[in-house]
Amino acid sequence: MAKGNQYAWYVCMVVAMTMILYGYDSSTFNAVQGSKNWVKYFHKPSPSVVGSINTAYNVGGIVAGVFMSSPISDYFGRRWAIITGCVVVIISTFISTFTPRNIGGFIAGRAIVGIGQGIALPAGPTYISEIAPAESRGKIMSFWQMNFSVGSFLAYWINFACSKNSAKLGDWDWKTVQLLQLLAPVIIIVAISFCPESPRWLVKNDRLEDAVKALSAVRDDPEVVQQEISDITRALQFEKDEISSGYAALWKDKSIRKRLLLCILLNVGQQLTGQGSLNNYSTKIYQSVFSDNSTIQLINALNGTFGILFTLNATWTVDRFGRRWLLLVGAVGMAVCMLTAAAVVTETPGTLSTGKPRGVGIATVFLMFLFAFFFKPSWGATVWIWTGEIFSMNVRNQAIAISSQAQNVANVCLQQAFPIFLANEGFYAMYMFGAINVVLFAYVWFFIVETKNVEIEAMDVLFGGVNHVDNAELSKGAVEQLEVATATTLVMEEPKSKV
Repeated sequence: MAKGNQYAWYVCMVVAMTMILYGYDSSTFNAVQGSKNWVKYFHKPSPSVVGSINTAYNVGGIVAGVFMSSPISDYFGRRWAIITGCVVVIISTFISTFTPRNIGGFIAGRAIVGIGQGIALPAGPTYISEIAPAESRGKIMSFWQMNFSVGSFLAYWINFACSKNSAKLGDWDWKTVQLLQLLAPVIIIVAISFCPESPRWLVKNDRLEDAVKALSAVRDDPEVVQQEISDITRALQFEKDEISSGYAALWKDKSIRKRLLLCILLNVGQQLTGQGSLNNYSTKIYQSVFSDNSTIQLINALNGTFGILFTLNATWTVDRFGRRWLLLVGAVGMAVCMLTAAAVVTETPGTLSTGKPRGVGIATVFLMFLFAFFFKPSWGATVWIWTGEIFSMNVRNQAIAISSQAQNVANVCLQQAFPIFLANEGFYAMYMFGAINVVLFAYVWFFIVETKNVEIEAMDVLFGGVNHVDNAELSKGAVEQLEVATATTLVMEEPKSKV
């Protein structure tokens, strides 16, 4: 692999670590619900209170994602949005870990961690889509979802180790899991300080020389650098002259409006597959078929491990078979798994206190793992890939923020009701998810177009919009400025490339 490509991968992998925050936090709360010490510490919270804890997190994410992430990312840069979000997550970790014996303090910590993630997460796909080469953008972006699985892996195995020693640790069996959430944001803050800013953001802010330097670091061919800078400049010039930017542009342009609606529905669909409920309540779900908490935590830990392996399937399939193919296959597989699991559990004898027969438990775990096998590379990774690449730069930040926070809106509605639904109906809830996945298959079949190998600047044409590059007419001054900046920087970089 060429030097520039290696550095591009490194930069994108650092940014993709942002998703570890999301995976770790989602799995942490799921895991600690099984701790008797946590339940006792907060005076046995009811199912509705448990739902409120998740709601607080999602509301924090929605508010920050829609109203805070985009302004920070647009005015200060993609990197600073990620850094700001990480700092907020660090603050929230201390609040959640050391709150007094009042569930209100824990809920406040969850709301603040939601704010931190709401600021950081939309900036990640934006940055990766703006710096990754088109031919490997899907493969690189698939690691975004894989890092969710890495976060889950860490949380579940740490929790499993703590749960095995809960008698010795006492309240620290869940506090340790919470406190170690500090590690990921600290590593991200340090590592991202050595990464360049998005070249497209630099061009937009009239920093052409810095943009050429940044792009030269992640591209090996000077001609490719010059062409990309030219395309970016022309696209931004057209967007500046012909169309508005910010939230207003999301509704004025028919092509953008169409993409936003498609993207919102796709992100809502991601949560309605059933994966969101499994992330947050698998401990409660498995209690329907297992009576031993240690067994449940081991299953969660193994699920986190296999989640990493399953997501890796996206790295070799998404740019080979395309985004649409993965979404269709994933929807079919998830529907079959959910409907089969529901039938297996609801049609066999057993109670919550005694647990289901061993064979039923094994079959259920197998089907839930198979569900993850279909979800991770498709509706897990591919939804983020598609969301991050279909918008033009003048609205990319705002559109990704709204689309990704649609996940949290769906979660607020679903997760507030799901604990009560699960307590009353048990595994019959899985029939609902199976039916939803059938609907999602139809949605992708009729409405989602393929974006494999399409340049970011050419994405507008695919959705019936105007080609921002071909229709841009740069002023004489802009052309001269572009040529001087590119030539000067490439000459400075040339000796380095010969070493």
